Amino acid sequence: MTPAWAVEFHEDSDAGCPVRDFLDALDRPRRAKIMAVIGLLAERGPTLPFPYSSQVRGKVRELRTHYGKEHYRVLYFAAPDRVFVLLHALRKSSSEIPEGDVRIAEGRMKRYLEQRENG
Repeated sequence: MTPAWAVEFHEDSDAGCPVRDFLDALDRPRRAKIMAVIGLLAERGPTLPFPYSSQVRGKVRELRTHYGKEHYRVLYFAAPDRVFVLLHALRKSSSEIPEGDVRIAEGRMKRYLEQRENG
């Protein structure tokens, strides 16, 4: 079955491919758990419910998963043309996503949209 939505890993000249780099640094079980939730996002699109996905701020959303007591988040947004762009990933150690991580995701989203606009 073909996914309903495409998923892209954000890349830029400054940060490379931060979500892929984050995933590559994890061991296989943790990486597989996060990749499974990314697969759900591709299949279900914007109907992916909580606890897998939730609003962060503005257009930025989070994919949510855990491995044991470790909580992982992948910040993303829905771009035009049915594409989800994975912006930033982190191991969450507090009740809220740190503001700095949200700002990183928002900055990457802004650059992505500007690049699409300027083509």
